Amino acid sequence: MVLATGLYRASHLSAGTVAVARHSAGTPAAWGILATALAISLALYGTARRRGWFGRGWVWCDVLVTGCLLPWSALWALGGPAVSQGGWLMLLGGSASAAAAAGLGVRGAAASVALLLVTSVALYLLVAGSGSGSGSGSAELVGHLNAVFSSAAMAWTFWWYLRRQGALLDAAQRRAVTAEAERARQAERAAHHAALHDTVLATLTAIAAGRVDANAAPVRERCAREAAYLRRLVRQEADDAAHRPGGPAPGATAMGAALEEAVRSAESLGLKVSAQYHALPAVPREVADALAAAVGEALNNVRAHAGTGAAFLTAVGTGGGGLVVTVVDRGAGFDPGRAAETAGTGLRRSVHARTAGIGAAAEVESVPGEGTRVALRWPA
Repeated sequence: MVLATGLYRASHLSAGTVAVARHSAGTPAAWGILATALAISLALYGTARRRGWFGRGWVWCDVLVTGCLLPWSALWALGGPAVSQGGWLMLLGGSASAAAAAGLGVRGAAASVALLLVTSVALYLLVAGSGSGSGSGSAELVGHLNAVFSSAAMAWTFWWYLRRQGALLDAAQRRAVTAEAERARQAERAAHHAALHDTVLATLTAIAAGRVDANAAPVRERCAREAAYLRRLVRQEADDAAHRPGGPAPGATAMGAALEEAVRSAESLGLKVSAQYHALPAVPREVADALAAAVGEALNNVRAHAGTGAAFLTAVGTGGGGLVVTVVDRGAGFDPGRAAETAGTGLRRSVHARTAGIGAAAEVESVPGEGTRVALRWPA
């Protein structure tokens, strides 16, 4: 809309430049009036371009100065022919009314058009009464008044149409997002059903059929892992219902599934993981994969070096779509400075390198005898 009305104004200024160059090249007042119109136009449309929309103060300045004051100044400095209704100076009233229709709302546009019409009629009557007009008569006045009114009406109609189309596009986008979220829920539900079939249901079926000893240590460990998985699943569903009435975003589903895979992989190797997910944001797939891989390496470090069989994982969404994932253990700990001087390939390559590659940051805090905390933050 800014571009359309700006081009309309540019056509009038081009006509004015040609007219002054042909008929008033030696008149400083004519060039001064043209320069004033150009300066106000640049301020009006330059500000609108930077801000994304018209500033009401500059629109009113354009109407009052360009559309009303400059014609009176031209009458005083250049005489009646300078403000003929078909001249370039009066054309500026049409583009001023168009900008007002878009930038001032209905009432402001109506007041602006009224001021421009009154200015035109008053100038015509004054010039005609003094006998210094161009002699084109009232037909020229009617045509000019129609141009001012029509410019405002067309600009307002165009702006109304653009807003209406934008509202329709927004509604279509909301429907598409809702449909995508529903597909994501269905995919997540299918994935959970498959996981439950392969784990919990398979274990219960084997116990019910008497094929395994329910009191055997491996069976009890497997039941404990699958019970932890069910608890995480229930908490995640409750969190999604509380924070996203429409269900999790597709990217949030990918993040939760990737973290869950890392947790279950660590649990399959004997590490007990207490995991909690809260308000996971939608993230790109490559971010989910990289963070999950870093979490997996952090859990592997706990299993291999911490001297403890338990770890705690939290994944929390932050404001603006960010994410913080933390892995904590209460094991042996280590000296981070000394570890950096030695091999340290697990933390350096698999954690720090992976997070740096996706614009995330990794923080490792550890004290000998007091455990380790690895925090992954995306974006950094």
